[in-house]
Amino acid sequence: MIRTQVSLAEAEYLAAKREAKRLGISLAELLRRSLRSLLPAEGAKPWMRYAGMVESGDPRSSQGIDEVIYGQKD
Repeated sequence: MIRTQVSLAEAEYLAAKREAKRLGISLAELLRRSLRSLLPAEGAKPWMRYAGMVESGDPRSSQGIDEVIYGQKD
């Protein structure tokens, strides 16, 4: 394990300490867990975190993705 130093605003530090205590873990473990939840898994494709976010019910929706996201043009 590598040791590092992080600077936090007092409010962030106090909120993080409270959350760590509520979970029954150390502040360091809370920060490790938080960081792991933001980083892609080893070898994962980062774009996959967005897969399935837009569902239209239309099996051909990928052919008109702009319309799915932005709606029909007037």
